[in-house]
Amino acid sequence: MARRTRALLLAALWLGGCASVQDMTGVATQQDLLQLRTDVTVAQQRAQRALAEAEAALAQAQRRERERDTEGEQRVTQLSQRVEALTASVSTLSRQVDELNARIDALGRQSRAAVAAPPVETARPGPPTPAAPPTPATPAAPPTAATPAAPPATATPTSPPAAATTPPAQVTSRSTTSALQPQDIYQAAYLDFSKGSYQLAIAGFREFLRRFPDEALAGAAQYWIGEAQVALARGHTNAGQAPQATEAMEQAVQEFRKVLANYPRSDKAPAALYKEALALIELKQPDLAQQRLQYLVETFPQSEESTLARERLAALRTR
Repeated sequence: MARRTRALLLAALWLGGCASVQDMTGVATQQDLLQLRTDVTVAQQRAQRALAEAEAALAQAQRRERERDTEGEQRVTQLSQRVEALTASVSTLSRQVDELNARIDALGRQSRAAVAAPPVETARPGPPTPAAPPTPATPAAPPTAATPAAPPATATPTSPPAAATTPPAQVTSRSTTSALQPQDIYQAAYLDFSKGSYQLAIAGFREFLRRFPDEALAGAAQYWIGEAQVALARGHTNAGQAPQATEAMEQAVQEFRKVLANYPRSDKAPAALYKEALALIELKQPDLAQQRLQYLVETFPQSEESTLARERLAALRTR
């Protein structure tokens, strides 16, 4: 009996111990699971935040990289444009230097020709004097009568002065033209204008006006200075240089006005008035342009520009 009782007690104690261990083991596992879930949730949240921050940093880095690339491309484009502009300027300057050298050579040849010209011109008046021997006719006249001999004497003096007056005029005109011929300077400036070398053309026409202000072509030279300024304004406009274009167009207005002020009887006066009005229209001054067009119609009613001025006036008034 004692042994059975001890065995039963030991079995009961052993079973009770197992149950308590199982209970304790079950509670500890649930707490661990809850803690693990909490840790996992926190880790997930941190990972998501880290991922979002990483994505934002990557996007910002990519944006900065694109901005740098864009800035780099813009700088490269600007540098290339500057290089192209400098290349064009150098080529233009070199062309102008070549043209100036050609003009200097031409002027040198003209000066050498002017130095060599006087002997030729002095030799030419010689032939008219031998051509004036009506004096031998006087010895042939005496056999007829003594009275007729007097009229030939009067006839011979009249012919030599006529022959003497023409050669000196030729000599003076040729000597001046060979030294500095107005037509050559004018044509050289106009050639520069036709080539598109407007700065050279302006300088050439100004030199013409400085040396020959009273020549018949002076009004035309002043007119072409205005046209050259208009062409320069067009070039600045095409290059996107608005201030330079406005300045050149305003200068063109002043140059066209000089035609009418200094050379009112020039053939280019009506054209200068019309071109001045067009320049004023481009300068956003329509009222002043209408005044100049009306003045053109009233002052030069028979000119071709007068017809154009009437049409332009009608267009301006309908605005």
